[in-house]
Amino acid sequence: MPLKTMINYSPNFDQKKRLRKNIRFIIIHYTGMKSEKAAMDRLTNIQSKVSSHYFITKNGNITLLVPELYIAWHAGRSKWKSQSLMNKHSIGIEITNPGHRFGYKKFTYKQISSTLVLIRHLVNKYKISKKNILGHSDIAPDRKKDPGEKFPWEHLAKKKLSIWHNIKQKELKNLRKKKCSKIEKYKFSKNLIKIGYLGKNLAKVTKAFQRRFRPQMVDGQIDQECLKISKKLI
Repeated sequence: MPLKTMINYSPNFDQKKRLRKNIRFIIIHYTGMKSEKAAMDRLTNIQSKVSSHYFITKNGNITLLVPELYIAWHAGRSKWKSQSLMNKHSIGIEITNPGHRFGYKKFTYKQISSTLVLIRHLVNKYKISKKNILGHSDIAPDRKKDPGEKFPWEHLAKKKLSIWHNIKQKELKNLRKKKCSKIEKYKFSKNLIKIGYLGKNLAKVTKAFQRRFRPQMVDGQIDQECLKISKKLI
């Protein structure tokens, strides 16, 4: 069954087509702009040099901006494990949300429902591993926060469209805010690299990890809860 989308093509993409086999990642973003119209205008303005493949509105409508076999300009400077130049190997999905700068909001039910439909469609089409469904802050932790701690990664994992841990909340709460030794902090930083996180600022990388896997508290501090989750993920 074909995916139902509207079309509003962006001029911001590489002219040369890529091979289907090179599409191995899905990157989730929020728009981070005051209004939905402003976000769409920017993504389709040749002067902005920014785009994504898909745009999801507050009402859950899906708009195709760049055909999938062309490289959209959504990831910027980014890296995950040994893979750099993430634009070349990913499909970008922008979800309208004002973001942390303009009053970060909870994503709507319709947005998440459409996101699930779109991701499942892409996973089936390109055989993308759930380990390779990532947020912008995962691949660019030093400079990005999106899609942020309000994006329901655990819900995606329940739909087999993301990775998650299976540690019980009661156990995690008992570990929250409990200090780690220097050796444990070092182990945590190594665990981050094994998971895929790369960045120069450990506090910012830790926040990116927390937004993804410990959204209840995003403080950049390494505690026993973070250490436990990181161990489980690897």
